[in-house]
Formats: sequence, structure tokens, C-alpha cells
Amino acid sequence: MFVVTTRYMAITSSAKKALRVSKRKRIKNIRRISAIDSSLKKFRKLIVDKKADEATKLLPELFKAYDKAAKVNSIKKGAADRAKSRLVAAIKRISK
Repeated sequence: MFVVTTRYMAITSSAKKALRVSKRKRIKNIRRISAIDSSLKKFRKLIVDKKADEATKLLPELFKAYDKAAKVNSIKKGAADRAKSRLVAAIKRISK
């Protein structure tokens, strides 16, 4: 579980609600980003080991994670597209 600390105390009821919403969104964003990071770590290890076929099998999982994160604005769409492009380029580099 994630521990979220606040730097200030909300005074109005709307500020308190905004703080609750912000905490929930932060946790969801962290989960989405960590899903990308864990898959990316496996992918990079396969690239270093020159295992292009296994890395290619991992691409749909990574693409799905990037697309989900971009869909809900955890990351920007352009950043997700650029990252996906670089993944494919990395596979092409080692499969030569």
C-alpha cells in the first residue's frame, strides 16, 4: 500500500474532497507507471541478452500498458507513442 502524506491541511470541504481525489489518482497513476516499468525492465534484459524473439512476444504487453497509461493521461500520448517506437527500434537493432 502507498502512504500519501500531505503538506498542508485542507480547510474547505471542497479542498478536502479535492485532496481525497488527488490521492486516489496519484495511487492509480503510480500503479500504471509501475506496470510499465516492470515490463520495461524485462524487455531491456531481453534486449541486452540479444533475445529478439522473446522481446517481440513481450511487445503486446508493453504496448497495452503504454496505451492504458496514455488513455487516462498518466503519461502523454506522444510520449507513449515515442516509447513504443523506440521499443520496436531496439528489437530491429538486435535482430540484424
